[in-house]
Amino acid sequence: MGRVRSMLAALVGVAVVAGGCGTTPANGGDEGRPMVVRLYGSDANMTNSLADKLKDAPAILSGMVGTAPLLELPASFKERLRGVDPSLADYGYAAEAYDAVLLAGLAAESARSTDAPAIAKYMVGASTSGTVCDDAAACLALARAGKDFAYRGVSMRRSGFTDAGEPSSASYGALHFSRSNTVNDNLTEYIGAGDPASASAEPPPPYTAYPTGNAKKRIAALKVGGLMPHTGRLAFRSAPRFAGARLAVADLNAAGGVIDQPVEWVDGDDGTDEKVAAATVDRFVGLGVQVIIGASSSSVTKAMIPKVAAANRILISPSSTSDELSTVADNGLFFRTAPPDTLQARALADVIMRDGPHRVTIVAREDAYGLGLQKNVKADLLTAGMTDAAVDLVSYPTTTEDYAGIAARVRQDAPDGVLILGYDETALIVKALAARKVGTAESLGG
Repeated sequence: MGRVRSMLAALVGVAVVAGGCGTTPANGGDEGRPMVVRLYGSDANMTNSLADKLKDAPAILSGMVGTAPLLELPASFKERLRGVDPSLADYGYAAEAYDAVLLAGLAAESARSTDAPAIAKYMVGASTSGTVCDDAAACLALARAGKDFAYRGVSMRRSGFTDAGEPSSASYGALHFSRSNTVNDNLTEYIGAGDPASASAEPPPPYTAYPTGNAKKRIAALKVGGLMPHTGRLAFRSAPRFAGARLAVADLNAAGGVIDQPVEWVDGDDGTDEKVAAATVDRFVGLGVQVIIGASSSSVTKAMIPKVAAANRILISPSSTSDELSTVADNGLFFRTAPPDTLQARALADVIMRDGPHRVTIVAREDAYGLGLQKNVKADLLTAGMTDAAVDLVSYPTTTEDYAGIAARVRQDAPDGVLILGYDETALIVKALAARKVGTAESLGG
């Protein structure tokens, strides 16, 4: 079982990876000598799926530690997810995708409408105001009765949305890779971040009577579209998100649907690419989809917000975490169940500072996710006491194949901690580091 820790206690106790081999001098020293570092990751690469890309490099991730938005998921929820997709290797962002769909359905029931702008007006209030409920049946019953409710489901147990329509607090897991290049669940710790008091205090709009007669007949069924990657750089992480979203649709329908009609799931692909995502959004609009779940990456989500808002549709991302998204003009139609990276940065900085490193290199992909999280982690490391000169920032274009160059730069920096903020290319970065004999004590055999 994982252990629960508060954010304030994160600087105390729980040793992570400690160096066991010799290290090089500060200038990088002898290229043939192993350089032991503590290796860190974040939500996009702390996944069992990386093992598939590292079959020729056993134990190369051993000792790597990182964070991801994560609650200690109930075994029953995991079992139900596997009922949707038996092939699931992990559950990353499955809870956030589930809650995104459920909140949209509950807001539509509250609005007595499946029109997206009407639904949007009830999204925040469905998570903050009134009687607490934690499943589709209980919350729908309250909405149908015209009673205020606060959904406290799988990923949103701690608190509701802020006025900006994003989580006011979150739980993060501190995850540890084992020698099998997979996460050892027995070592997972849970760290709280954020402030539940920052949740919106605005009450939802008043309930109205349900339409009757021809007006009720004209209400279209709620259609939910999945704008998440079946293809592209984040496809390796998407299976849990699709499973979570589809499970929520099933739960809403098992509870009687929304406004007496079954919710419809429309599958789609964001391709981890703006052009692919835009084409999918156009298709969704043509099919009458009112609520779009996605995109997965922050950069694609940022590009899609204006397009979706112009079409008067709702966009809810279960996994886009860039801080930039909090202020993008959205006509009140963008929400996310994934917490912003200001919260993850604090959790990451605390995990790193436990080890007391003297120098840290932060390697980040050049997009809204990587650069934004890189900036925030550095700021939190400086606040925690590190000097500006001790934190080196390295970035790489999302199209690069020069991971050897990144490894050479890290070797030259001679840090004792390396944080990688990347997608599936993390496997190639770690391999490039290993080729230069840079790695954790475990992976170097020390």
